[in-house]
Amino acid sequence: MLRIDATRDPETPVYVHDISLEIPVVKLLRLMIIMRSSELHRRLLRRNDLGNAPRAGIQQVLGEVGGDGCALPVVGSVNRWDDARRAVSETIAGLGGLHIVINNAGVPSRRPGGFWELPPEEWVHALSVNTNGPFLMARAAIGHLREQGWGRIVGVTTSLDTMIRNLPYGPSKSAHESFIAIIAKQLDGSGVTANVLIPGGATNTNFISDADVRDRDALIQPIVMRAPIVWLASDEADGTTGRRIIASKWDESLPIEQRLEAAAAPAAWPQLGRPAAEQGP
Repeated sequence: MLRIDATRDPETPVYVHDISLEIPVVKLLRLMIIMRSSELHRRLLRRNDLGNAPRAGIQQVLGEVGGDGCALPVVGSVNRWDDARRAVSETIAGLGGLHIVINNAGVPSRRPGGFWELPPEEWVHALSVNTNGPFLMARAAIGHLREQGWGRIVGVTTSLDTMIRNLPYGPSKSAHESFIAIIAKQLDGSGVTANVLIPGGATNTNFISDADVRDRDALIQPIVMRAPIVWLASDEADGTTGRRIIASKWDESLPIEQRLEAAAAPAAWPQLGRPAAEQGP
């Protein structure tokens, strides 16, 4: 789960949340550059490290990266309703606000063979984290976001190729993308937007196993997500909702209209469905 938690006052820090981490945007650029080192990648992004680390330990690591007082660790599981509600309430209480929810939690699972060989518990776990998690986090935050009249929900899904190729990861992410497309319409006019953001291909994260022979430097680097997520978190993106943005195609040198034309399209490919006039209620 990656979240950016912020007040809209430009003098107040914006916070980024990755599983249990919140970091001010004033330190975000430095952090993202530092995190390219393998040491901090292991320390901050390995799921097992975070899941088993005590709160004080996470706070210490973040303090070493961003400075004292930069972070509010919230340890929990996105697929548990009580944890989702607690993460939201602790963020609001500890940071003074919550404006952006980025659902980035995910468990990879790409088993060879037919679906009849897939253990049912693996299917259930993948959908619990990759599909239920985004719903529960968005559901926990939406009352606060709607009440204040401004907010962002961003879902990190995957490519269409992966959705129709890998079990159970693909179906779990296709459900997440459908969820974003639906809630974007439901939230229209509320001041809260919902969009999809993906890297745009195989990315150098801990989803790539140590046994993978690909050159990690040749893969998409996670830092490509930085610029589009910062833009989505800005007031300039107020009118952008129900879109799928491919981070690797995001070109900061272009005017925003051309940037969006090159990198964005409707979430969940509605153009492949029936014309609106032929659809039922």
